[in-house]
Amino acid sequence: MKEIIKIAGIFAFLLAAIPALALFSPEADELPEVSESFAEPDKTYAPLPAADMTGPENKEPASGTEDEKIKVLDFTSGLVYDIPMRDYVVGAVLAEMPPTYGIEALKAQAVAARTYAFRQCEKQRISPSPELMGADISNDSTKYQAYFTPAQAKEFYGSGYETYLAKAEEAADLTDRLILVYNGEPIVAAFHSMSGGRTESAETVWGSPVDYLIPVESKSDENSPSYLEEKIFSADELRRLTENRLSGADFSGDAENWFSIDETSFSGTVTKITAGGKEMTGMEFRDMLSLRSANFMLSYDAEKSEFCITTKGYGHGVGMSQYGANSMAEAGSSFEDILEHYYPGTVLEKY
Repeated sequence: MKEIIKIAGIFAFLLAAIPALALFSPEADELPEVSESFAEPDKTYAPLPAADMTGPENKEPASGTEDEKIKVLDFTSGLVYDIPMRDYVVGAVLAEMPPTYGIEALKAQAVAARTYAFRQCEKQRISPSPELMGADISNDSTKYQAYFTPAQAKEFYGSGYETYLAKAEEAADLTDRLILVYNGEPIVAAFHSMSGGRTESAETVWGSPVDYLIPVESKSDENSPSYLEEKIFSADELRRLTENRLSGADFSGDAENWFSIDETSFSGTVTKITAGGKEMTGMEFRDMLSLRSANFMLSYDAEKSEFCITTKGYGHGVGMSQYGANSMAEAGSSFEDILEHYYPGTVLEKY
């Protein structure tokens, strides 16, 4: 149990921001961020030496039946490597979800990772991106889905590597070739670590409606020990940070009147906040202060001259909640149930 808590805790710090895969439907175009999952704060996804990309574990397809290759650009060396899709999915699962989670949750994550990769490959065939230099995807997790090479996973998980690798391989093999589609197209497989009790719509976060990225209940997220987080800012500190972001903001008068939350979504995301007489979105406010989510409350302590910001959940809130997926798995739900819940109207197909 301690090891489970430790691994989940390690994953509960760094958000991996992934750009969306605008490919087929106009409704999915220009979504700036697909996944926000967990990783260790003092670790990065910068790859190890390039030799790791061509090591024996990546030369031939592994024991699964997925033998197609995905071209991965090592963004540090500029070299492009062919990696079996099955191995890529295993590495993505290890990088994106705590492997202590239940197997059905890991299978759901494997399908999401494979759908992401498949959609990205299709996008590059239709409209190649010059920055990818002929590859389908990059291992730069600030722009694309996170992926661990075998050596990175070994370093990250240490003595637990073999156990966690076996679970990720099982998740990949038991969902072999399965992807999520909607109206015949691979979906934008957005996910996040945990919601504020209800997931968010793509329209609220990114401004574009997507039929299957709509609010659904995820009450179990409220049971997470890291569901709430408080950040304290002195009045002067918060004023300086906001002035740097908002030109012309006026912070004269009482500090308790400097900020007001004016509008929130059905799921609780702050959509409009007034700061020093200027309007900004909750996502902009979140980014400015490096908050865990844009679902937050704000209060002021006049005696201490401090602002307290309390966030709910972790991530943008769109699509699958990883914590919620694990809770469903623990309650006996299958990966199919999990995916149907968080991506309503989508269907599983073998590519």
